[in-house]
Amino acid sequence: MINEITFRFDELVIDYHEITTVLGFGDGMIPMPFDHYLDIALNTANNLDDIKAAYGIITNVIVDEYTMTVKADRQEFKVGKTICHELKGTEELAIFACTAGKTFSEKSSQELAGEDPILGYVYDVLGSVMVEAVGHKIQSLLRDRIENKDNGITTIYSPGYCQWDVSEQHKLFSFFDENICGITLNDSALMSPIKSMSGIIGIGKEVQFRKESCSICSSKRCMYRKAKKMDFKFS
Repeated sequence: MINEITFRFDELVIDYHEITTVLGFGDGMIPMPFDHYLDIALNTANNLDDIKAAYGIITNVIVDEYTMTVKADRQEFKVGKTICHELKGTEELAIFACTAGKTFSEKSSQELAGEDPILGYVYDVLGSVMVEAVGHKIQSLLRDRIENKDNGITTIYSPGYCQWDVSEQHKLFSFFDENICGITLNDSALMSPIKSMSGIIGIGKEVQFRKESCSICSSKRCMYRKAKKMDFKFS
């Protein structure tokens, strides 16, 4: 059974310091015009009605570290050595997809390609932080679901990270109805709206939750890794 949920922006746990860090201002002091643009983006976010998520639980799961695969019902995910190790002890598997919505993605793209790319960049960053926050909401829902079952959950693992080929997103989406949450996949397994995310979460009595997963991921696309390299200076 797939559960589909719509969230308001004020239901998401958004860390303002996280936004400023990804923007490149790790000290939390955001200069002009970024402060003004962030206010505009936050106002847009507060009026959204298309922040959505969908998730389901698969009970027929086998994690095989030898073949580096996760067999979930009718699909076999070639997740690689790292994710297989992190999912060790998984008894059930949560699959999910979520999005910050078409409206926000379009705002970002329009401004980036238009006359105000700085505003487009702020929309882009806030959209990324928002979709991460929706993923955390899914984790919270799962924690509530297993609260009385002595089970734990893993962190989120998504196609495209930790040696898991992004093309396997097609396998993951095979569990959902077409256009779930307004999300579509192209032939290259990229999602639209852009500010969307999918993934899996292990559930079981022996699984471990990794609060900080940067040490196991070598992705060069990660917004947090990029933020560490930024050093904006204003006179």
